Amino acid sequence: MEKDRNYKFETIAVQGGWEPENGDPRVAPISMSTTFKYDTADSLADLFDLKAAGHFYTRLSNPTTEVLEKKFADLEGGVGAVATSSGQAATTMLVLNLCSAGDHIVSSSTIYGGSTNLLGHSFKKLGIEVTFVDQEAPVEEIEKAIRPNTKLLLAESLSNPGVKVLDFDKFAEVARKAEIPFAVDNTFPTPYLCRPFDWGANIVIHSLSKYADGHACSLGGIVVDKGDFDYASHADKFPDLYQPDESYHGMSYVKTFGNLAFITKARTHVMRDFGMMISPMNAWLTNMNLETLPLRMDRHSSNAEALAEFLSGHPKVAWTNYPYLKGSPQFSRAKRYLKAGSGVLTFGPRGGRQAAEKLMNSLKLAKIVTHVADSRTCVLHPASTTHRQLSDEEQIETGILPELIRVSTGLENIDDIIADFDSALSAI
Repeated sequence: MEKDRNYKFETIAVQGGWEPENGDPRVAPISMSTTFKYDTADSLADLFDLKAAGHFYTRLSNPTTEVLEKKFADLEGGVGAVATSSGQAATTMLVLNLCSAGDHIVSSSTIYGGSTNLLGHSFKKLGIEVTFVDQEAPVEEIEKAIRPNTKLLLAESLSNPGVKVLDFDKFAEVARKAEIPFAVDNTFPTPYLCRPFDWGANIVIHSLSKYADGHACSLGGIVVDKGDFDYASHADKFPDLYQPDESYHGMSYVKTFGNLAFITKARTHVMRDFGMMISPMNAWLTNMNLETLPLRMDRHSSNAEALAEFLSGHPKVAWTNYPYLKGSPQFSRAKRYLKAGSGVLTFGPRGGRQAAEKLMNSLKLAKIVTHVADSRTCVLHPASTTHRQLSDEEQIETGILPELIRVSTGLENIDDIIADFDSALSAI
């Protein structure tokens, strides 16, 4: 696409990332190759020394993956992106690109259970500590969690599964005062409903397996950098980005690549050494499915809002949580930061965990699956599945109540979705 044109989101979703030349395929091709041919030894050596751009091994980059990365960077408003094999890989890349043993992270406690386990247990074994904070706490309380060795502030724009809307202004203020990057997992809203860079975030990550793909057929993740954090002025805190990298003949990422330093290091250091690249086929599928992202997110959101309104008025439902539900404590914040409420909601039937399990077993159209955010309506009981590795106390801290049911509304007719839940509620 022409870089000097200020195209709208929907246009970028359809045509971003791929500009065919005369006689090229109109649809971005799939480069199912691990390696690439060069005419001279010097031309390939320049790639290894980061003196030239290009592809030499799919573990680092691939033409098909590059199309996805360019499109997603444009959708989020970033300077660059690196696609990974999963959302967990994206989180891992984010942390390893900024932190080493002895460093510290501050994270919202309401993030996805898998991320909680990754940060709180696996990274702890690597010498990287995390402090989880209540994202509703006042600025002063969150600031108390910051240490001299804190390298990152992390949160989710719309939490999974609690669907709590992040107070971006508050978290951005904490990060600015602490002079550390502010990273946001924007999986549930997608850049169509929320652009974290507009609200003070420096880095955005996604599980592409959710709404980006949207059809439950392709795993993937992505890290997008806005390119506005001044690592040069914080060289003592982030030496790996500023000091010479001996594995690249003493090259400094900041001095060599400027505002592309973070994203370049993510690819040429973390991806090179840990090998978490998305496959070309999954990149192609995700890129194709992004073409309909705006249409799908509008439908997901309208279906979720209608179902939330139905559940909130049902006598057998104890509580309903959806950010765009009028009367929700999240409503005003959702209206500020989100274009719509996305397709995920939670609710709790009267009767606790036993009633929740019976209701789920009675659903016909909505299926019980571990996945979320695709074209088919599905449900999950987080306390016994995605968050079962956490203790009861940890579950409560992350907002997981025993009766909580997470609903991911699909693209089906809303009358059919409501009828399915109405029938299941009659069984309890």
